[in-house]
Amino acid sequence: MPKTGMQPRRRRDLIEAAIEAIHDRGMSGVTVGDIARRAGVSSALAHHYFGSKDDLLLATMRHLLDDLGAEMRRSLSAAIGPRERLSALVAGNFGPEQFRPAVISAWLAFYMQAQHDAEAARLLKVYLRRLESNLVHALLELMPAPVARQTARGVASMIDGLWLRAALPAVSITAGDAIELIENYISEMVNRYVA
Repeated sequence: MPKTGMQPRRRRDLIEAAIEAIHDRGMSGVTVGDIARRAGVSSALAHHYFGSKDDLLLATMRHLLDDLGAEMRRSLSAAIGPRERLSALVAGNFGPEQFRPAVISAWLAFYMQAQHDAEAARLLKVYLRRLESNLVHALLELMPAPVARQTARGVASMIDGLWLRAALPAVSITAGDAIELIENYISEMVNRYVA
């Protein structure tokens, strides 16, 4: 008889193994069997929990989105005022659990999957809308609405672009570097409208 509570733990182990496997071999080079071996379970059990490799990737992306959401809530809980909320949103995207090589690789695989998979595209759209909405909400207290929306798109694009650069072996960028670049952009935009 299976131990009570093992299914959530095994599912989490498989998701963590998927993140590491995608980082090491790329999405196209990974099989469910590879991921199962890394997690210390059988291929049959991995297929039982997730079905296909695409289903496992979607579960991994949901997990990463949940982790990112929790990080954002933690960051935002201490923020006072719109400018601190903006800084919390930026810092949350570059937190130590988020901005690590294996997670960056998994996010890139997710973006690629979203080009061909309707569910991945839906999840990505939810994430992008939520990010821009949170940014716009804080920016509206600091600048006119059209500029707030444009600035939010700029910040979101910088976040995505800096993540992409961090994934490239030829580019070295730290979380601190990324945060500083984005904070400078936000400050420049806000200072145009704050007396």
